[in-house]
Amino acid sequence: MQHTLKRKLAFASADIFGGGSFNIINFLYPGFLALTVGLSPYWIGLIMLIARIWDAVTDPLMGYISDRTSSKWGKRRIYLIFASPLVLVSMYLLFFPYNISDLGLRVTAVLTSYLLFTTVQTSVMIPYYSLSSEVSSDYQQRASYNSYRLGFSIFSSILCVAVPGIIVGLFDETIGYQVMSLSFGTLFFISVLLTGLYVQEEIQTKALVSKFNVKDMVKPLVLKPFRQYLGMFLVLQMSMAIMSGLFFFYVDFYITKDLTAAQEPTMVGLISAALMFSMQIVALPVYIKMIERKGKTFAYRFGAVLWIVTALFILIIPANINPVLLYLIAALMGFGISGPGLVPHTMYGDVVDAGQLYFNDRLDGQMSGFTNFINKVAQAVGLALVMALIGLAGFKERAPGADPILSQPDSAMNAIKFIMALAPLVFMTIGILISLKYKIDAKKQAEIKHAIEHPENQADVLASIQ
Repeated sequence: MQHTLKRKLAFASADIFGGGSFNIINFLYPGFLALTVGLSPYWIGLIMLIARIWDAVTDPLMGYISDRTSSKWGKRRIYLIFASPLVLVSMYLLFFPYNISDLGLRVTAVLTSYLLFTTVQTSVMIPYYSLSSEVSSDYQQRASYNSYRLGFSIFSSILCVAVPGIIVGLFDETIGYQVMSLSFGTLFFISVLLTGLYVQEEIQTKALVSKFNVKDMVKPLVLKPFRQYLGMFLVLQMSMAIMSGLFFFYVDFYITKDLTAAQEPTMVGLISAALMFSMQIVALPVYIKMIERKGKTFAYRFGAVLWIVTALFILIIPANINPVLLYLIAALMGFGISGPGLVPHTMYGDVVDAGQLYFNDRLDGQMSGFTNFINKVAQAVGLALVMALIGLAGFKERAPGADPILSQPDSAMNAIKFIMALAPLVFMTIGILISLKYKIDAKKQAEIKHAIEHPENQADVLASIQ
């Protein structure tokens, strides 16, 4: 199968939804719920935690189902094709401005729409993660495919941070969020459908046949490289969720103290976020070359250290400072984030190969189920934790129909500043330590592929990675 640019672009298309929707949630959804719908940080955190409990069931289950699916569109693409219209519907309901006076009904409406969105997201992203390991069997080609994928994801993130606030500001607030969600829901619907229609798997295996049981669903966790991969991915997503969830609060209430009546992000926040994501794209060729020369774990550690160092500067930036310094820090931080952001995507196919060697079956779907679950858990726990902390520190939500809140108490702002500065230090240090124990490099992956084809060598190769 030829690995053409057209095929790589078609494969990357679906992560316009993956990266874009996750970053709308991380950057904009907490503020939307607090300052438009009028929910307290405590309710926001509880809603996200309930949704993650739901994900604990649906993510691994979706992976289990897709591994056992047989259709003319393959194991994975059928779900992308048929779930794509639901992406539009669920996106619209997610950002519907529920202006309900009764708090219980308002919380119920938000929770229901969020659960619907996460279910649709699961039905798309679990098969898509699996497809990333089946699109090519070559170590470097997988890195190439996933660099395109991450580039699309980051580009979508820029759009989804900058443009939604602009769209909302063009209309009355009630109408603005509906126009925004319909616009991006349509974009996501098309991007998912393109991948489903035009990207066929290079690695094709028969659908698994077995009776449902919980033991089978969780057996990928027996594989040590998979647990290490999940650990590196977890701390990355946790750090990203915490920083992105607080980013506009930090810029609007601390750096500029200049929120508009529409509660849309200031231009300083939009420019800073755009620079951060743009530098992640700029850095991708650097990290791809670094992976070729030094390996994936080296690239992960290099980016993590740069991210940690730049984040610590948040502790010393004074309020109302010239935004140029913030732009510089955001750009350097984005360059750092790009490394650990890219590497887990490139590792996934290698870990699935190791799983095929260990289990004598490719468990792409089940492994992607755990990956997506970890992704969502990291976001939810990260956002729920910081919402609870800033709530305890005195952060004030906006009641429905009330005037905009133009300032926050110093206690809340200090909490936001310290959390943003220290979260990468705590979590990415854990990721660095895990990466030091991860053993699958280019040479080891070649040994794994050879052992799959020549079973007599399996024992020695398995012993070297477990």
